[in-house]
Amino acid sequence: MTEPDMLDRLLDMARWAPSGDNTQPWRFEKLGDRQLRVHGFDTRDHCVYDLDGHPSQISFGTWLETFSIAAASKGWRMNIDQLDFSDEPRPRFDISIHPADAPSQQELAAQIEKRSVQRRPLHRTPLTAQEKSALQSCLPEGMAVHWLDQRFERLKTAKLLFHSAKLRLTIEEAYEVHRDIIEWHAQFSTDKVPDQALGASPGTVLLMRQVMKSWQRVKFFNTFLAGTWAPRIELDFVPSICCAAHFVIHASRPARDPQDYVEAGRAIQRFWLQASALSLQLQPEVTPLVFSRYSRESRHFSRSAHAMPMAHDIRGRMERLLGTDLAERAIFMGRVGHGPAAKARSIRRPLSSLQV
Repeated sequence: MTEPDMLDRLLDMARWAPSGDNTQPWRFEKLGDRQLRVHGFDTRDHCVYDLDGHPSQISFGTWLETFSIAAASKGWRMNIDQLDFSDEPRPRFDISIHPADAPSQQELAAQIEKRSVQRRPLHRTPLTAQEKSALQSCLPEGMAVHWLDQRFERLKTAKLLFHSAKLRLTIEEAYEVHRDIIEWHAQFSTDKVPDQALGASPGTVLLMRQVMKSWQRVKFFNTFLAGTWAPRIELDFVPSICCAAHFVIHASRPARDPQDYVEAGRAIQRFWLQASALSLQLQPEVTPLVFSRYSRESRHFSRSAHAMPMAHDIRGRMERLLGTDLAERAIFMGRVGHGPAAKARSIRRPLSSLQV
């Protein structure tokens, strides 16, 4: 493969990096055969889960790690020449590739396109000591994984997610996000989340299609017809019980600036790819972390009067589950276990539409 083709090949692999709600907040500008400028953009102006830009910054990290692994697998080394957050909502990364001694990291590179989100119940067979060790050892120095794999821990985590889902489903700001990112009648989606990948039963999906046509309908169902119960049970409580373990990836200190979150994203992607290499399925569980952080920072995130008290409650549950110190150092949370790969999933925009 010639050098001009190599950068395109690496970009074609790296575009499979995960991002919140499949937003793919990056565009690529080739500056030469070995140089690239990545134009990032966060979603703070319209996404209630990204008001401080941190989830998008984690996504930038997942992309950088994906590109780095892709390059290593082809016998190249990625170098970050500049990481510019002077315009924080629209950062810019300049990277270059250089020949390496030999190809490496092929096992992780082979998972880049296979890795996906599985939102349906998984087997409860416990992870082996070898699987846990492999997942811990792939994390960089200063980061570790905390396991919640005992039956009572899975139950407490299920209750945490059940309460977090109620907040998620009863504020208009979150409704607007969900309305815009779900692609109905779809098994795959290039820039959204297909409804068949949500993990809900066909009946619940049918109901969601009708109810989510307007916020007024959502409020009516929530108020008079217990509208949050079916999705909270199917999408949060049952999957939380039906898995091998929940996990929390945490750093040695709380993340403070965009670069901390970028480094967190790099670690998360290595963990996720390693899980995929072990034939494990994974689902992120990030909303409790987001609402807990909004509570700690007293960040106003909704017009609804009940939103902040519920966020304080979620923070309290999180701290009782993990301890205050660990809860503040947590950077990512999810569930993992053996099971079939998702039959429906988000795919990606074609590379041509991501290039400047």
